[in-house]
Amino acid sequence: MTTTLDTAAVPLTIDDAAADLLFREARTVKRFTDEEVTDEHIAAAYDLMRWGPTSMNISPLRYLVVRGTEAKDRLCAYTMEGNHAGIHAAPLTLVLAADLDFHVHMDRLTPHAPGIGDHFASQPALADSMGRMNATLQAGYFITALRAAGLQVGPMGISDAEGLDADLFAGTAWKSLFIVNVGHAVADVEGATHPRAARLEAHEVSRVL
Repeated sequence: MTTTLDTAAVPLTIDDAAADLLFREARTVKRFTDEEVTDEHIAAAYDLMRWGPTSMNISPLRYLVVRGTEAKDRLCAYTMEGNHAGIHAAPLTLVLAADLDFHVHMDRLTPHAPGIGDHFASQPALADSMGRMNATLQAGYFITALRAAGLQVGPMGISDAEGLDADLFAGTAWKSLFIVNVGHAVADVEGATHPRAARLEAHEVSRVL
């Protein structure tokens, strides 16, 4: 038997305007204005995002800020050709990555478990799994935080992650996840966003044990 949940019976603790900004009316944006996105904009979003939970507080998400034609060209070498115009049109693109050497910070981030960083350092497969999973979790927080900072985003995949890592992240343990174009959306322009598509209902995606 299918049960339809009455979501109105459990009100949100944020108002509708905030819920719309972060989720219901937020869209993947493909066309942006020329308005600048400053380092302060991104730092404000990061300062909000960093408080989201991760396993043992390992906080492995890292990001590369890409601006300007030359830097965008370098990034585009590792993305699908159909995404190049969108990358160049955005005032700023972030490359989100997982730092697989997150363990070097664990004495500070996880003081209740002294020496736990050495455990991850000695098990690279575990560090890889933990780092990528938690960085992806933080990437979701980051997208929401960018919206909270008044920005719009357009996430995109990376077609050659290994090549990107070898070039843009040379000398680090950063492993790229995906990229995010960031800016202010062009209002009421055809093609700036796609029409809103359907979403699955809670009863379609859940089971109760």
